[in-house]
Parts: sequence; structure tokens; C-alpha cells
Amino acid sequence: MTVAKVIVDVPAKQTDRPFDYLVPDHLEEMIQPGMRVIVPFGPRKVQGFVERLESESSFASLRKISEPMDLVPVLNKELLDLAEWLSIHTLCYKISAFQAMLPPALKAKYQRKIKLLAQKKAISESLHPLFSERSEILWEDALKTVSLSSIQKEVKNGNLEVIYEVQSRANKKKIKHIYSRLDEHELKMALESLNKQANKQRTVIEYFLKYNQSIEQRLLLSELNTSSAVIKGLIEKGILGEQEVEMYRDPYKEREFEKTFPLTLTEEQMKVIKPIHGSIEDKEHEVFLLYGVTGSGKTEVYLQSIDKVLKKGEEAIVLVPEIALTPQMVNRFKGRFGDKVAVLHSGLSVGEKYDEWRKIQRKEVQVVVGARSAIFAPFENLGIIIIDEEHEMTYKQEENPKYHAKDVAVKRGLTHRCPVILGSATPSLESFARAQKGVYTLLTLQKRMNNNPLPPVDIVDMREELREGNRSMFSRLLLEKLADRLKKKEQTVLFLNKRGHSSFVMCRDCGYVMKCPHCDISLTYHQYNNLMKCHYCGYEEPTAKICPECSSEHIRYFGTGTQKVEEELTKIMPEARVIRMDVDTTSRKGAHEKLLKQFQEGNADILLGTQMIAKGLDFPRITLVGVLSADTMLHLPDFRSSEKTFQLLTQVSGRAGRHELAGEVIFQTYTPEHYSIELSSQQNYDLFYSREMMIRKSHSYPPYYYITLITVSHEQLTKAVSVTEQITRVARQKLLPNTVVLGPVASPISRIKNRYRYQCLIKYKQEPNLKTVLKSILDHYQGEISSNGLQISIDVNPFLLM
Repeated sequence: MTVAKVIVDVPAKQTDRPFDYLVPDHLEEMIQPGMRVIVPFGPRKVQGFVERLESESSFASLRKISEPMDLVPVLNKELLDLAEWLSIHTLCYKISAFQAMLPPALKAKYQRKIKLLAQKKAISESLHPLFSERSEILWEDALKTVSLSSIQKEVKNGNLEVIYEVQSRANKKKIKHIYSRLDEHELKMALESLNKQANKQRTVIEYFLKYNQSIEQRLLLSELNTSSAVIKGLIEKGILGEQEVEMYRDPYKEREFEKTFPLTLTEEQMKVIKPIHGSIEDKEHEVFLLYGVTGSGKTEVYLQSIDKVLKKGEEAIVLVPEIALTPQMVNRFKGRFGDKVAVLHSGLSVGEKYDEWRKIQRKEVQVVVGARSAIFAPFENLGIIIIDEEHEMTYKQEENPKYHAKDVAVKRGLTHRCPVILGSATPSLESFARAQKGVYTLLTLQKRMNNNPLPPVDIVDMREELREGNRSMFSRLLLEKLADRLKKKEQTVLFLNKRGHSSFVMCRDCGYVMKCPHCDISLTYHQYNNLMKCHYCGYEEPTAKICPECSSEHIRYFGTGTQKVEEELTKIMPEARVIRMDVDTTSRKGAHEKLLKQFQEGNADILLGTQMIAKGLDFPRITLVGVLSADTMLHLPDFRSSEKTFQLLTQVSGRAGRHELAGEVIFQTYTPEHYSIELSSQQNYDLFYSREMMIRKSHSYPPYYYITLITVSHEQLTKAVSVTEQITRVARQKLLPNTVVLGPVASPISRIKNRYRYQCLIKYKQEPNLKTVLKSILDHYQGEISSNGLQISIDVNPFLLM
């Protein structure tokens, strides 16, 4: 007897453990750990993951596995172990960890159907029309015509049954191919026996006599200018056959990648690549922090390190922070390694992601380039993991499992005994502190590749501009430089850290600000469709012409969004060709790449955008970078706001003057004296690090302390407050005396989607009981979480305190 230990797809505390199922005799050879199976669970059927196989069970009678969903395991042994680690490390259910590792196409959907078990006359007459033509009907369709209670009654009486069908969204793309069923001699005989009038069929047979191989039907029809009826006739005669051939959906099918070759490394690059190659050679796990100024050639170090790994027959994972970086990164990696590269990022369709993932699973590629989730690529022989722009927030997942890709990378690096490279011009304080302590190995690149100096930065005090009567969003210096670039036919990048038209809409008579009715946040005005939108819950309403509070018509739009900047630019410089890149203009598939390509080919003078253009762009004609409001992020209620501002401004500055043409940068700000703005203009990371570390130490924040954030939300304010109070009390009682527990306090955004949010913050240096205490808190409130609408979110090492 073989018993499968299955984790079922029911995310709840009671089901967060393996259940025993008997493997039926006919599936004995087939079922393996890491496979998805369909199993009976209570009255329904659900998806589950086989964790391991055993020869006995402590239960006397077992239910059987219904059927497998896969022919080969979708998770290998290492990923199964990693899920265990992830569930302990991030306090998530194991099923959530498994789901996070798979492409969206492999996440099961359930279809509910109602099945007639008895004779039709046995059920209530009101239900007869449902089963007039068939014995099964979709749950949704049934509820359109009858009440839930009438169905429930018949289910109780045993006349109806609710069945759950598990459906996988993983559809393989199949193409129809035509082939000859006859050998050459038989084909010639078939040709001779054809009717004289059958010219079209004659042409087809002659084609197969010349090229006796399978061909896609679509190509055959167009090449011979014939119809499918002709092919059908030959299939009926037994001369030709047809078959479905599986084909990958390749997002880069239409693209030609220019082959590139390794560049000669500079002395600095040689110095940093040596220890990395040593680690690859000796199969030693080591974490390297590659700290190199913008344009210092970090990518070439990555490429040559991967090359060494591939020559050893091993595999590589490269993480990039977001889709904006992928087009140029894809070019570099595909150019160097061709078809050995798979790409995984949010801009691909569900089918494309699935096909790219299958290439990895089938060992058809050795390198994966992708965003956060690519860290779970099912490689079995990893030789290196690289995280580019390691300081980026996008590596932290904000929903369960709340993992950080960096932690997962280090864990996998340990398992595979391979190096992990964290690259950045502005490393996170935590990583740099670890490098200073010797936990990571620090490698430094201080010069740009072509020895170009870093671009000079001018800081413009916008308060002065206002005092001198300039009410425009552009300083006089920036306008002057923009005009100069237009004249010289050079390109400019304008950066603004938000999208939409204006940040908020206010009545000038009574001061009323238009707010979202479901969230405690102001609505953002989007001019292109004349709507005010909430960027948290998606609520939108037409723009107000009259104040709902005092009926005044003096409505004013405050703040600056990308659309407003584009509008202003068009007024001031009608001759300038502007490309705007933000969430609104890049939401369509492939839009991102298209816009960047237009800019690269010189079809625009100014690239205006939000965060997505701050890094990774490397275009030779960019000689001016303008930051319109350098202090947008400084005033957020977040202890990392200075660090994020410094990183962003340094990254943006690095877009200018990367090639032959010299570059310049302008920061417009209302707080020019702030150290993060001052030091980013000098690109002085070391001084920023020591200043910021002093502040972090005095306020007991990371990297001196670890933090954990507990957020409680409920539709009733009193409930949210009382639960947070209880949790805070328990944490204070059960954790060590030197652990700091702050709260309860309202979250910075105290209401989202009509739910009130309260939080408690735990700061600690060493807290051996933490995971046990947090788990017991979740267990204690489990009943209310599943029945009372209570939500408790625990984020160990959060990136956002909002």
C-alpha cells in the first residue's frame, strides 16, 4: 500500500497539515512527490499537492486520490523543502507557499455544479426547468432562477448533489500539422491514380514527394494557395494524416536579438569578478554585495559570471526589480545567451508565463531573467543567483506569503552551494551593514566604464522660484536647459514620482478635499477620462464641478501629476515630442517596450515618467535629467523615506551622460537642505550611510533592530481597536523585556475598502519566542478570522509601514 501525504487547497489553520490518501493501484507507478492531485475533501473535490509518499498510515480507513493533475511533478524536492521554510519564516499556510512558486496558469479554478441524483419528479416543481435537458447545471446558472434555500433542501433530501470540478488553466498551445501517411513509392502510385481534374490534390501530393516531412497546416495552405477542403479530401483517402503539435507561446518570437560578445573587463571589474569566479569554481556559497556607481559595468560582471556557470553545465537566476527594466535586460541576456534564456515578468500573458516556466521545468533553458517570482524557477542545478538593484522595494511581496526575494535567494544559494550576487549603486542599509560586518563580501566599482565623470547636479530651491514670481512647475534653469537640448537634438528624461493629473481636488471656499468614500485617502484627478480615482480600492467618480459641502464652484486641482506636466510642456514647448510613461500609458501588453523603443530610435525629445523610468535605462543621447519634485517621498510616514529618496535620486541621475555626450542633472525641491537630497546630488553613498545609520540607531530601527508589523482590520472600528489592544498586551507579556512593543495605533491610512486598520510594531534584536508567539496569536483568532470578517496581517521585516 502507498500512502500520499497531501496538502489540500483549503487555506485555514485546521487544514494546514498533510492529509493521508491512499494511492489507487493503477496510479502506483505514477504518483510522485511534488505533483498536484485531485482528492475528495469532505463533500467536495479539491486540488492538493503530494508532499511525500509513505508505506503506511496511522488511520484505519483512507479515501483514495481521485486523479493526478500532472504527469510529472511541478515542484521538485528542493522547492517542497523551501515551501516548508517559507511557511515558518513568513507565517503563511503551506498551500500559499506552494501556490507562490507556480505560474498563474497552474493555479486551479473550481467550478461548482449541481447534479440531479434522483428522478426529476422527486424534486420540487420549481426546480424542474433546470433539469429539462440535462442532469447537471452550473451553480451560477441555477441561482439565476431559483433560491439557494430550495437547492439546499433538495441536497439535504439526497435528491441533488453539489459537485466541485477542479479546472486547471494550463492550456498548452497546439498547432495542426499535416504529414504524409505513405512512403515515396506509394505517394507516386497515389499521384498516378488521381482523377485528371484533381489539380489541387495533385499539387499537394507533389509537395510531399519533394519534402516528405510534417508541416503546419496554415503554412501548407498559404504556400500552395489551396484550401482546407483539398487537404481534408486527401486525409479521407488515407494519403495524408493530421496531428496536433504542441507549440510554445514565445513573447519574443518576432524579435531578432543582436549577438553580443564578452567585453574586455576594466581593472576594477577584473578585481571584483575574481572572487565570484572562485566561488563558482569551488562550489562555495557566498553572498557578494556588488556596490558599483551607475554606469560602472555591473551587468558585464553578471554576464561573464553566468557564462562561467553555463560552461560548468549549471543554471542561473537573474532577478530584475520590475517590468521597466526587463526590455533592456532581456536584450542583453538574449543577445549574449540566445535561446538559453527564459523570461518571466508581469507583462507576459498567462499562457506565455506558463510556456516560459515549462521551458525551465523541461531543462530547455539554463538562464531565467525575471521579476520577484522568478526566484522560484524550478532549476535543479543552480550555479549562481543574481539580484540586480537589490535595494528595490519590489523584491518584497506585500501579500501572503510575505517573502523577500533576497532571503529566498540566500536560502537557495545555501542549498545549491552557489554564490549570490546583490548588485546596486545604492545598496539597502541592511545589506551594506552586513557587508561592513563581514556577513556579505563587499565588492566595489567606483569608476564608470568609460571613465566618464558622474554628471554634475544643480539643486533648485522652488521656494525661491515662487518668491521671484515663477508659478510654473518648471524652474527657469530647467526650461533653459530643456530648450538647449531641443536645439542640440539631444534627449531629456523628466522624472515625477506620481501618476495622474493632480494629487487632490479641493474647494477653495470651504477647504473641503474630495475623499474616497471607502478609504481614508484623497481622490486623485485623472484628466484624460475626467475622473477622480482612489489608488487604493479603485473607486472612481466623475470630477466634481460644485463642492458637495458648500456648493461653491471654486474647485481647484492641487499637486502635480504626469498628465499635468505633459500638458504644461506642450503649452511651453509645442515643438517638443514627449513620451509619457506611467501606469496609465503602459497598462496594455507590450506598451512598455514600444514606448522605450520609440525613445531609443529618437522619435521623441523628452521621456516623462514615474518610477518606472528611474533605473536601468541606458540610452546614448540622454544628456539631461530633470527631477520635478525631489522631495515627494521625504514626507511619507516611513522610517525609510530618506533612504528611498536618496536611492531614487541617485538612480535617476545615473541615466544622464552614460556614453560619449556629457550629462547634467537638475533636482527641483522645496527642501534643498535635506541631507538625502544634498548627498544624492554628490552621489555620496558612504556619507549618506553614516548619517542615516546614526538616525536609525537613535530611533531603534533596522539595521540595528529587526521589526515586525501586525495590522488588524475590521469593518467596525471598536473591534479593530480592541483586538489590536489584546494582541499588544499578549506581545508585551510573552516577549523578552528588552523587546519594544509599540501600539495600538491607527495605520497611516486608517481605512481602506471600508475596513478600519490598526497596527502594532515590534522592535527586537534577538527574540527566540517571536515566531511561536505570533503563531499563537493567529491561532487564537482563527475562529473570528474565518467567521467574523476579522483580518490579521503579520509582516516579519516589513518594507512598508503604511
